[in-house]
Amino acid sequence: MTRAIEDEFESATENAALVDLLRQRIAAEGAITFHDYMETVLYHPQHGYYASREPMGREGDYLTSPEVNPIFGSLVAKQVAQFWELMERPGRFDIVEQGAGSGILARDILRWAGRRAPEFAAALRYQIVDISPSLKRRQGETLAEYEVEWQDELPQGMEGCLLSNELLDSFAVHRIVHRDGQLFEVYVTLEDGRFEEVSGPASTNRIAEYFADLGFWPGDGCVAEVNLQAIDWMKTAAESISKGFALTFDYGHEAKELYAPWRRDGTLMCFYRHNPSTDPFARVGKQDMTSHVDFTTLMREGEAHGLTTAGFTTQSRFLAALGIGAGVDKVAKESPNALEEYYSRRKAVQELIDPAGLGRIRVLAQSRGVADADLLGFEEDDHG
Repeated sequence: MTRAIEDEFESATENAALVDLLRQRIAAEGAITFHDYMETVLYHPQHGYYASREPMGREGDYLTSPEVNPIFGSLVAKQVAQFWELMERPGRFDIVEQGAGSGILARDILRWAGRRAPEFAAALRYQIVDISPSLKRRQGETLAEYEVEWQDELPQGMEGCLLSNELLDSFAVHRIVHRDGQLFEVYVTLEDGRFEEVSGPASTNRIAEYFADLGFWPGDGCVAEVNLQAIDWMKTAAESISKGFALTFDYGHEAKELYAPWRRDGTLMCFYRHNPSTDPFARVGKQDMTSHVDFTTLMREGEAHGLTTAGFTTQSRFLAALGIGAGVDKVAKESPNALEEYYSRRKAVQELIDPAGLGRIRVLAQSRGVADADLLGFEEDDHG
C-alpha cells in the first residue's frame, strides 16, 4: 500500500468531528497533555470512542473475559457468593459493577445465583455505574429479564461487593519520560496538520509525588504511564464501601515490574478490530486506548482509606482455584455425546487462562469490616 493510499485510508477511519475539535483546541491553547488528548478521544460525550462505537466482543475492537463464555461470570459469582457468606448472609447484599460493558458479566452472575444459590440471589441488589448512554442501552437489552438499577456514580454506604472488570486500564493517563535525572511529561501538538508528541515540564506536582511514594523512577530514557485517575477512583471506591469487598480485574503489574528499566516504551496500546497498535494518533476516536495498572499503588491507596488487601493473583490462578477445569470435566462426564459443547468449553477455558492473554489479567480483592478468611479464588495468593 502506497503512502497516499494509507493516508486516505487512515483519514476515512478517523472520527472527523473529534479530530477537528482537538485541532481547534490545540490551535487555541497550544500543546495539551497526552492525558487530555486521551480523555477527549475516549470520553468526549458526543464524539468520543465510547460514545460512538460498540467496542467490545468478537465483532468489536477487543474481547473481555465475559464475552468468551458464561463460565467466567459463573466463577466470579461463586467468589462473590463466598463474600456474602463471610458477611454472615445479610438480607441485602449489593453488587455494584462499574463499567459493565455489554452487561454480560452482570447477566451471568445473576443467572448463576438464580440457578445455583437461591438464598444468595434473593439477597442480591445489582447496580451498574456507567456514563455511556449507548452502553447503558446495550446493558438494558442484555439484562431485560433481571432487576437491575443504574447509577451515574458510586453509591455511598454500600454493603456488599464493588466489582470492576477492565475499567481502570481504560482511564486516561499522563505519559512521562525520565531523561537525564528529570521527569518530563508528554504533550500533544500539531505539526503540518498532524498530531505529534513533544515533551515539557510535568503539568501537575502529583506525578513527582507519585514516584516519590513508590521510592523509584522508571529507567533512564524510559517512557511510562501514570494513572492518577485510578488512584482517585480507589479513594472513592474505598470510601463508598461501608462493609464488604472490592473485586478488581485488570491488566497491570506491581510497580517494580510496571516501571522496570527494560520496559522502555511503557504499556500504552491501541486496539482496532482486535489488531494491536502503539500509535495513539491513528484512527482517532475509532480505536481503543489502554495502559497497564499499577497495583502496588492501588493496594496502598485502598489501605490508606480503610481497606485491607485480601488477595492478589492472576486471572489464570483465580479461575483455576475456583474450579474452571472441573466444569469442563463435568460436561464430559454428564454428556458424553455432547462433544461440541465439551470442545467449546475447553477452548473457552484455554482462552480465559492463557498466560499470554486474558489469563495474565490481575485480580485484586480488598475488604472492609470482614474478618480475615481464605478466599476461594486466592488459594495460591502470596499477598493476602
